[in-house]
Amino acid sequence: MKSGPKFSAAVLWTLMILGFALVPVLMRSSYQLNLASHVLVWGLFAVAFNMLWGVTGMLSFGQALYYGLGAYFVGLMVEYLGSAWYLPAIGIGMLAVAATSFLLGLLVIRVGGVYFTMLTLAFGQLAWQITFKWYDFTGGDDGIQGIAAPGFLQNPIAYYYFLLVLVMLSIWILKRMAYSPFGLMLRCVRQNPERVRFLGRRVRRNQLRVYMVSSLFAALAGSLMAGIDNSIHTDMFFWTTSGEVILMSVLGGLNQFFGPFVGAAAIIIIEDIVGAWTEYWSLIIGSIIMSMVILFPKGLVGELHQLKLRMMPPKARRSE
Repeated sequence: MKSGPKFSAAVLWTLMILGFALVPVLMRSSYQLNLASHVLVWGLFAVAFNMLWGVTGMLSFGQALYYGLGAYFVGLMVEYLGSAWYLPAIGIGMLAVAATSFLLGLLVIRVGGVYFTMLTLAFGQLAWQITFKWYDFTGGDDGIQGIAAPGFLQNPIAYYYFLLVLVMLSIWILKRMAYSPFGLMLRCVRQNPERVRFLGRRVRRNQLRVYMVSSLFAALAGSLMAGIDNSIHTDMFFWTTSGEVILMSVLGGLNQFFGPFVGAAAIIIIEDIVGAWTEYWSLIIGSIIMSMVILFPKGLVGELHQLKLRMMPPKARRSE
């Protein structure tokens, strides 16, 4: 019985990796490859964000700050230094985000609840305003276009597989962290921080660690998105980007590790289908997502998990 969950997880990983790996083989147009790339990047962003909110209970409305920083480090370095700097820019951007999230984290984790949420929002909007106004350097609201990856990565299929490897490796690392003793500590912090302090554990130190981890992988998602769209823009910093990733997490299921990834895929596919069908896409998409959240309060993955539990015999249900 103990091998059951491990076997199920292995099957899930195999199907997910195989499904995305077959996209270039089965696609009918390059647009489908682009759509799958967006699902992967937004899925990584959502899973990284959920380490903060779903696992630790810290609702940040400013993770777009780090998503945008990752993208702008790649875009600006390629623009001013050349495409050879594309890959180094990803690493340099993540180092810069590690330092930034450490310094800002020391400030924002000192407050909790809605104050934490609003403070993270304020820093994100500050970065958006600076990027928007500094036209000579950042391109302002025009952003930067024509960002090209070096060498063989200029081939869309090669870049897609490069993206797939990085995203799957990142999600695997995040999953190992979520179900490690560190992840257990984060869940304890969410449920009862006072008891954690009573046991001699440092709540703020663990909150700072997960804040940095979430920010690093958000930056990686942003840097990879720069290569998909071959452009960056100020909306990457805007609060609506943070709001979208929050919605993805809620729709997929906060308490399920893969829930945010599924939520990201659902929203992107719904936007693509409805957007091509009618000019009133925003109204229809909003209505669909609102209905899904009301009908599936535990999220898509959460409701499927509950259905699976109800169908299992009592003995197997207790072992789950």
